[in-house]
Amino acid sequence: MATESNFLKGKSSVQEDFSQYVAHLQLHMALQARNLVPNLKPHLEDSRQELLHETQANFEKLISRQAL
Repeated sequence: MATESNFLKGKSSVQEDFSQYVAHLQLHMALQARNLVPNLKPHLEDSRQELLHETQANFEKLISRQAL
């Protein structure tokens, strides 16, 4: 029983580590994609656009960390 319990804890830990890795990778890819797309109007960047980007990044990070 103790061995089975340790195995399940280890399996859970591996899944959590993998989930964190995937979340980090997804965030990194989203940020890289954002850097690859040029701004159409860089001189008109305002606080609303900045807030939108921050909100989108936070949303993507939260979604990517959801349990599968």
